[in-house]
Amino acid sequence: MPSKITPEVVAALKGVVGAGNVLTDPDALAAYGHDEYALADIRRPADLVVRPKNSAEISAVLKIAGPAGIPVTARGGATGLCGGCVPVAGGIVLSLERMNKVLEIDPVNQMAVVEAGVTLLALEQAVAEAGFDFPPHPGEESAMVGGMIATNAGGSRAVKYGVIRNYVRGLEVVTAAGDILTLGGKLIKSSSGYNLMHLFIGSEGTLGIIAKAVIQFRTKPVLTRSLIIPFDTLEAAIETVPVFLARDTVPLALEFVPLDVIHITEAHLQRTWPCHAGTVHLFLILDAASEEDMDRQCEALAETALERGALDVFIADTAARQENVLAIRSKIYEAVKAETVEILDVAVPRGEIAAHVRKVQEIADRYGVWLPTFGHAGDGNVHTHLMNARYIDGKVVPLPEEEWRPPLEAVRAEIIADGLARGGVVSGEHGIGLVKKKYLAESLPPTQIELMRGLKRVFDPAGILNPGKIFD
Repeated sequence: MPSKITPEVVAALKGVVGAGNVLTDPDALAAYGHDEYALADIRRPADLVVRPKNSAEISAVLKIAGPAGIPVTARGGATGLCGGCVPVAGGIVLSLERMNKVLEIDPVNQMAVVEAGVTLLALEQAVAEAGFDFPPHPGEESAMVGGMIATNAGGSRAVKYGVIRNYVRGLEVVTAAGDILTLGGKLIKSSSGYNLMHLFIGSEGTLGIIAKAVIQFRTKPVLTRSLIIPFDTLEAAIETVPVFLARDTVPLALEFVPLDVIHITEAHLQRTWPCHAGTVHLFLILDAASEEDMDRQCEALAETALERGALDVFIADTAARQENVLAIRSKIYEAVKAETVEILDVAVPRGEIAAHVRKVQEIADRYGVWLPTFGHAGDGNVHTHLMNARYIDGKVVPLPEEEWRPPLEAVRAEIIADGLARGGVVSGEHGIGLVKKKYLAESLPPTQIELMRGLKRVFDPAGILNPGKIFD
C-alpha cells in the first residue's frame, strides 16, 4: 500500500464510511481501475476504494485525503470512453455507487432531485412513472447522473432538446477542502453573480465532487415515430439536414448511419432493418402532441427528402416497427464493440460533416484500416471507430495486434486534426479524460489552457482531485 495511505488513514476512512465500504482486495482494486476505454494500456488498479453514502461522508473523506496529499478520483458508472475515472496518480477511488436515491420528483416545478449515483435508467423510470419525460439520452443506461454531468454528456437527442447542461438546475458539490456547496436550485433563471454551477458541469471531477443534482424534466410527448431515409451518397444525405432544420419541424434525433454498420448490427441481433437501399441512411425520431401534428411532420420531411434525392422514406408507424428500428439503432455500438479500440467524438459544424467523413475514408484507404463512422447529423457530432479488424465481404475479420496497432496513433491524430481544421472540437460529448489531453492542448491557445489551470488551482490548490485529466 502506498506510503501516503497509512494504516491510520485506512482506519480513519473506515470510521467515516464503515469497514465494508473501504475496499482493499486486489481484484476489487483492479475492477475500479478502468472505464470502458478498450485498451488496457491506461488501466491502473486503485490503491483504495471508498464508497460514501452522502455528501457529509464525501466531505469527511476529502478532509482526510487533502492534508495527507492523497489523490481522489471520483467514479460513477464507469461508462466513460476516454479514461476519465482511471486513478492514474493512485490514491483513493471515490465510488458514488451507494448514492443512488431519487430523492424527489417535483411535478409542479418539473424537476427531480437525485443523488450522483442514480443511473440514467433509474432517472428515466422515475420521471416516466410521474408522467413526464427526460429528453437527453447519452446512450448507456447504466451511466450515472454525476458522471453524465461531469462530462456534460450529450446523445442523439441533443439536436432538439440539448445536452445534459441544459437540464441541470442545481448541484450539491464537495470541494477539495471538504466544503459542501449548494449551487443553483429549482430555478429557471438566475443572474446572481458568477454561475459557479456551470463550471462543474463538464469539469470531469477535477474541480469538485458532484453529490446531488436538481434535474429538469418536461411534459411527455404524446407520440414518437421513427423515419429511415436512404440515400445513394453521404453528401446527399448530409446536405438534406439543414433543409430539414430550416422547416418548422425539428426532429428529436437526426443521425446518419452507413449501411455496412447496419448489416453488422442486424446479424448481431438477428433482427432486420426495414430498408437496405443506398449506402447511407438518415435516421430520425419525431415527437408530436397529436396524430395530426405527427402526420404533418412526416409528410413535410418525406416530401423534402424525396425532393433532395432520397431513394425512399420508411416510416415506423406501429409500435412493433418502432421498437425494431430503435432496438437496432441502440445496439450498433454493442455490435462492433468487441473489435473497437477507441471511439472518437469529434464535433464539427453541421455543414462540414460530409467533408470530414470523406477525409476519414481517405485516411482509412491510405492506411489500409477500417474506420466505421456514423453520428449525429443534427448536431455535427461524428463518431469514428478505430478498429482492430477489417470489414471484408460482409464479415468482420479480426486482425493481429502487429497489424492494427502501428497506424493507430497517426490515424487518430489525422482525424482529429481534420475536425479541428473545420472549426470543430476534440470532443462533443465524451470528454477529454486521459486519452485526449494531448489533442486538447494542441487545439486550444495556451492562454485558454492556462486559464483552465488557474481555475483548477482555485478549486483544488493541492491538485488532489482526479489528477492527470483534461490537462497536465
